[in-house]
Amino acid sequence: MTEHMLIRVLLADDEAIVREGLKYIIDWEELGFAICGEAANGEEALQKIEELKPDLVLLDIRMPRMSGTELIETARESGYTGEFIILSGYSEFKYAQTAIRYGVSFYLTKPIDEDELLKALHSIQEKIRQQADREKSFRQYLSKAKAPVVEELLKGQEPNPAIHYMQMGLLHAVYQVVIYEWYSPYYPAWSFADILRVSNEDCGFFEHVRMDAYDVVLLKGSSALDRFRSCLRHYEDAGPQKGSPLNGIFLACGQPVYHLEQIHQSYEVAKQLLKRRFFCEENQHVLSYDMLPQMVFGKEALDTEASSEYSQKLLTWIQAYNRREVSTTLHELQRMLCTCDADIRQIKYFLSGIFLQVKQSIAHRYSQAEIPFASNAAVIELLENKRYLYEIMRYFSEQFEMIIRAIGNHSSDSVFDDILYYINQNYGQTLKLESIAPLFGYNSSYLGKLFSQKMGQSFNSYLDQARLSEAEKLLKATSMKVYEIAEKVGYKNVDYFHQKFRRQYGKSPAEYRKEQR
Repeated sequence: MTEHMLIRVLLADDEAIVREGLKYIIDWEELGFAICGEAANGEEALQKIEELKPDLVLLDIRMPRMSGTELIETARESGYTGEFIILSGYSEFKYAQTAIRYGVSFYLTKPIDEDELLKALHSIQEKIRQQADREKSFRQYLSKAKAPVVEELLKGQEPNPAIHYMQMGLLHAVYQVVIYEWYSPYYPAWSFADILRVSNEDCGFFEHVRMDAYDVVLLKGSSALDRFRSCLRHYEDAGPQKGSPLNGIFLACGQPVYHLEQIHQSYEVAKQLLKRRFFCEENQHVLSYDMLPQMVFGKEALDTEASSEYSQKLLTWIQAYNRREVSTTLHELQRMLCTCDADIRQIKYFLSGIFLQVKQSIAHRYSQAEIPFASNAAVIELLENKRYLYEIMRYFSEQFEMIIRAIGNHSSDSVFDDILYYINQNYGQTLKLESIAPLFGYNSSYLGKLFSQKMGQSFNSYLDQARLSEAEKLLKATSMKVYEIAEKVGYKNVDYFHQKFRRQYGKSPAEYRKEQR
C-alpha cells in the first residue's frame, strides 16, 4: 500500500441509520479511508468481505442471520487477514473476549464516541501502513535475492534446503525454460519478458534473468505453460505478422520439467536449440525441444571424400540439365547436415568446398560459356555471412540454375515438368511454394502464377489432389489406420485430413474404405 492509496472500509450493521451515521460522523477520505460497501446482516457482510476484500470492517456484534463473532470466525478461517472494529450496544466482557481471540483491533460501544473512533482509525491506519511497508521491503528483498537463486537452478546446482523456495514464488508443479533473442541481428526488437509483463498484470508466473549472454525466461506452473503454448499456437496459425512484437523475436524452448533440480535440463536443451538457428526454415521464429534431432552423422561425415562425392553428383545432374535430381541432391545434403554434430563453421567450410569444386569443373569444361561466377574469395565470404542453411541452399539452387541456362537448357516447360515430378515424389513431406520455387530458379510469386496458368489450379490445390489421390489408393489397398495414412501423405493433423477428404469425395475416409470392401 502506497502513501496515496485509501484504506478500504466495509460498514456492517443491521440498522440503516447507524450505517448512515458512520458515513458522516467523520471525514473518511480526508483521514485516508474510503467506504467500499455496506451490509445489513451477517451473511451479506461475509459475502461482501469475500467480494470486496476490504482492509477494515466496522461490524455490529449482533446482526440477523449471522452474529458478528460467527462472521469473524468464518472470515478468518477463509483466509481474510484485514482488520475488524466491533460496534456494540452491549459491553459484556464475553463478547470482547471472543472478539480479541479472532484478532479484532478495537471493541467500541454504541453510541459511538467520535474521538474513540478517530483514535481507533489512526491506530489501524498506522498498523496497515507499517504492514504494507514491511511487505514492500520484503518483496524488494525477495526480488533482489531471487535472481541469483534462479541462476543457480539454471546452472544445475542442487536446491538449497536453507532457501524458502515457496516464499520466493519458485515452488511449482512444472517449469519450462525459454531463451529469446532478436530475430534479426540488425534491428532491435521487443523484449519477450516485457511482452509477458504487458500482457499479464500478475508477473508471478515467470522469472527473467540475463545469464551466459542469454535472455532467459523461466515459466512457472501449468497455467503459465498453457498460456505460453496457446500464444505459440496462435502465432504459428496466424504466421509472423509485420509490425507485431513477436515478429522481431526468436524463441528457443526447453522441455517441461517437474522438479527444481531439473530446471537446468530444460535450460541446456534451450541452449542447444539456440545454437541450431542455422538450420531453421525461412520465417521460423520458434525452436522447441521436440524439434531437436537425433544426431546420426558425426563430424567425420564432412570429410574430403564426402565433399567430392556431393560435388560430383551435382556436377553430373547439372550437365544433364536434370533440375529434379539437382534439387533432390541438395535436399539430401541438407538433411545430412541437419543431423550432423559438426559446428556451423565446419558446415560452411564443407559447403564452400562443394560449391568451389562444381564451379571449377564447370569453368574448365565450359570455358566458352559466359557464366558470371563470383571469385572464390567472394563465394567463401558470402557463405560465411549467411545466417541460415536454407539461404545457402537457395544460393546453390540459383547458381546451379544459372549454370544450366548458360550451358544449354532454356526450356521453361522442362523446368515445370521437373517441378511437377518433384511434388509427386515428395508430397508426403512439408511442401511450400516458398521452399520449392528457389530450388528451380524461381521466386515463389512468379511460380505461383505460372502454376495456375499451366495447371488451371493453384499449387496448394494440386498438392492436395496428389495427397488425396494417394490416400484413396492406400485406403483401398492397405489396412493402415486412417491417421497413419494421413501422416504418410503429408497431413500432420488428422482432423484436417478428414476435412479435405470429405470435401473431395463426399464422405469420410472410413466410410470410403467401407464402401470399397
